[in-house]
Amino acid sequence: MIKPQKKSRSGAFLVAAGILLSRISGLVRERVFAHYFGNSDAGDAFKAALKIPNFLQNLLGEGVLSASFIPVYSKLLGEDRRDEARRLVSTVAGFLGLVVGLLVLLGVVFTPALISLIAPGFEGAKQELTIQIVRILFPGIGLLVLSALCLGVLNSHGLFFLSYAAPVSLNLIVIIGLLASAGNIPEASELAIRLAWIQVLGCAVQFFLQIPSTLRILKGSVPQIDPSGKSFRSVARNFGPVVVSRGVVQVSAYIDAIMASWLPTGAVSALAYAQILYTLPVSLFGMAVSASELPELSRARGEAHEVREFLRARLERGLRRIAFYVVPTSVVFIVLGDVAVAAIFQTGAFNREATQLVWGVLAAATLGLTTSTQGRLYASAYYALQDTRTPLKFAIVRVLLTGALGWVFAFPLIEFLQMPKVWGTAGLTLAAGLAGYIEYRLLRRGLKIQVGDLGLRPRFIFQTWGASFVAASLAWGARALLPFEAPIPVAVLVFAVFGLAYLTLTSLARLPEAEEITRRFRKTI
Repeated sequence: MIKPQKKSRSGAFLVAAGILLSRISGLVRERVFAHYFGNSDAGDAFKAALKIPNFLQNLLGEGVLSASFIPVYSKLLGEDRRDEARRLVSTVAGFLGLVVGLLVLLGVVFTPALISLIAPGFEGAKQELTIQIVRILFPGIGLLVLSALCLGVLNSHGLFFLSYAAPVSLNLIVIIGLLASAGNIPEASELAIRLAWIQVLGCAVQFFLQIPSTLRILKGSVPQIDPSGKSFRSVARNFGPVVVSRGVVQVSAYIDAIMASWLPTGAVSALAYAQILYTLPVSLFGMAVSASELPELSRARGEAHEVREFLRARLERGLRRIAFYVVPTSVVFIVLGDVAVAAIFQTGAFNREATQLVWGVLAAATLGLTTSTQGRLYASAYYALQDTRTPLKFAIVRVLLTGALGWVFAFPLIEFLQMPKVWGTAGLTLAAGLAGYIEYRLLRRGLKIQVGDLGLRPRFIFQTWGASFVAASLAWGARALLPFEAPIPVAVLVFAVFGLAYLTLTSLARLPEAEEITRRFRKTI
């Protein structure tokens, strides 16, 4: 009989804690960025420039290595084949370094052609600034790709916190560097270039912070290029489909960026600001649960029916934990999203009008938030089963739908409704949310064949959504009674009311997730 690992729950907590620190520092970074750049041409250029090197990071980094490397590496550890596991890491490191080095070099050389692909609407000085920033950023992103291998090793050994908290160093360096530079560089375009160099420095620090712990685990192993190992061939076999799968998902993001570049000034920045908030619960809850579950799911052994029962039980627990936190977050973004946006971004060049635009873009994206986040856990189950091709097929469907629906919602629909063209950005995120929901349904249906019926009970769904809307109504009423409008104090009070109301209502409904929170709170007082 397969016994679940007790450390999984604490692993999810450590991942969430690390991601929370990283995201909070990231939100502070974005607030500082918004203060100096707002929805300006320089802000658009920097956000667009980040898209290209980030493609490498997402394509070859954390997601791909988690899906292709961790299942094989964790299996070796579970079978106590430690020497073979270390050789696998050395070989993956050697090949990854070679590939990343080549791609960074090509990226720097062919940057102008890449800009024409991802931001064809940029012209003149705005286009030239974007090209210059991309060339600076490429080497730093290469370091982040290599740091993803450290993350994979550390996660497989249950060391979750360091790898997910390491980005805090990058964010702190960017914040300090931007604050120190802004007073001496009043020109926004020159400040954007300085910020790109600061970003590279932060990437290097984030990578080197993880090196000591990784080297202690590997006991002196060095990168090598030896494709003869059976385990490496398994990783390589999984790597191709996962790269393509992640690639088509990134293509979806690039399609949005391309279409946003044809919208008025501010669309690209508004899309980026909204994505920062939208991806927070995805990372904090979806990634935390998925990342901690993947090594455990990969170690499942026993008879076929035992493995199926083990996987189904873990997936159902993970789905509940994700939904308990993401459902209220979705309601907050829709009902109180302007409060969140104003508290984080509304300062300096980022005015009330910009807040309303980002709120609209965020609310449209949120319609698919819960299912997209749960889809991450479903994808981890496929990867644990070393089935990388099925998620690829569903990802392609998602990309096609995102592109087609995005064009319809961003251009013809906005024109038909006679809305300002910049609101086409909300059409892009609405299309992405709908496409993500379709992908989630396909993933769920495929897993049902392999492990049995999955999903949340109707009663649990009603309790979480009902409690969320009641809590949001109470928070909205409290906001209306406040005698001041300062964004940060308003957000603190409004979200305190919401959180307390949601926790109280779910505790009264005797949801185990709420009772666990109250138990932990009682222990601390």
